[in-house]
Amino acid sequence: MHSFLLATAVPATLSWSPKVAGVMIACNILAIAFGKFTIKQQSVGTPMPSSNFFGGFGLGAVLGTASFGHILGAGVILGLANMGVL
Repeated sequence: MHSFLLATAVPATLSWSPKVAGVMIACNILAIAFGKFTIKQQSVGTPMPSSNFFGGFGLGAVLGTASFGHILGAGVILGLANMGVL
């Protein structure tokens, strides 16, 4: 009985597909663009190797924007899957 209650309490997760990957990539690009316009000191801290590939961001800015993008992407993917779009 206990395992049945746990199984019904957890929502079904979405399996990976190119649509899911596209949503995650779009959310990360949106987060990086948001960070580019809002982070005041983008290159403070440890520099990234070949910083021109990272938009001049330092390590902290890259980790922050990528983390925000993944959190945003997970929420958008779960929301779209719940609505039946994905």
